[in-house]
Amino acid sequence: MARMPGMAPALTLWAQFLLCLALIGLAGPELCRSGEAIAQRTGLSGSWIGLALLATVTSLPELVTGLSAAGLAEAPDIAAGDVFGSCIFNLAILGALLIGLRERPVFAAVSRTHLMTAAFGVVLLALALTGLLVAPRTALLTFGHVGVFSLLLLAAYALAMRAIFAGEAARPAPAARPAPAASAGPPLTAALVRYLGAAIIVAVAGVWLPLVGARLAVAMHWQQSFVGTLFIAAATSMPEIVVTIAAARIGAIDMAIGNLLGSNLFNVLLLAFDDVAYRPGPLFAAVAPVHATSAAVALLMTGIVLAALAAAGGTRSRQRGVGWVLLLAYLLNTWLVYRQP
Repeated sequence: MARMPGMAPALTLWAQFLLCLALIGLAGPELCRSGEAIAQRTGLSGSWIGLALLATVTSLPELVTGLSAAGLAEAPDIAAGDVFGSCIFNLAILGALLIGLRERPVFAAVSRTHLMTAAFGVVLLALALTGLLVAPRTALLTFGHVGVFSLLLLAAYALAMRAIFAGEAARPAPAARPAPAASAGPPLTAALVRYLGAAIIVAVAGVWLPLVGARLAVAMHWQQSFVGTLFIAAATSMPEIVVTIAAARIGAIDMAIGNLLGSNLFNVLLLAFDDVAYRPGPLFAAVAPVHATSAAVALLMTGIVLAALAAAGGTRSRQRGVGWVLLLAYLLNTWLVYRQP
């Protein structure tokens, strides 16, 4: 039987896509185990490991995708859609985590560092949403082709990391623990080497994944707005999914939540980098109005997480309720984006 035109390239792309997922699936758990060992050997908290180490590695696909879309393809909608879609997808992962965990209520047990991370997430998303609403309608201050809101995002992110680091440094020192036995985990040097190796695999496969996804979307004739906000965003969030599941399985819930919330902080910052890469003018003035909807939904979801963290208690059923609300918000955004022309 004759093969349909374009079927072979599509099958090849699907094979590459699945290979990327397999590599991330193999390296992600090692990334978490090594991160947990680094935390034990150095005294760093799981929340800080998730925010500073894991989030940076798992967000590299969004960085490369955004720079490629904005700078090479001059497709600002793909870049913005990937940022906000990834933020919403990460919060949906958190929702699924809250529903699936069987232990005591999560928000009562995790580090209070996440409260500050979520609060700054609200600030950065609010800045981005304001830029999306104002920049297309008003002539704002620019520096070359870069808009003022990108500079505000850079300043807000720097302030966030400084405040979170200061908050971690001010934490009461944990009670002294006996030196871990040799069987308790690898020594620090070995843990760092394993972490670096796993990080390289996750980063390379994670960067390759959205590039294959973009070609696959063209081969499948999918709509650009759907591709940017939903499919490519989901593809670039695969490292977060794998790392979150792996962290939860070893009981490192602080690391899992820190990775998701930290990735969202870094993702919103990427709008500033994408603005620098997009040469025709300010990125915020060039994107479609639909991204304001996605930014608003991401802001709403982050506010829900912030409120749940601030309450710092509640029953298991309330925790699951928060998780279901986050998942429903993700589905709402999917429907809204799909309905946009």
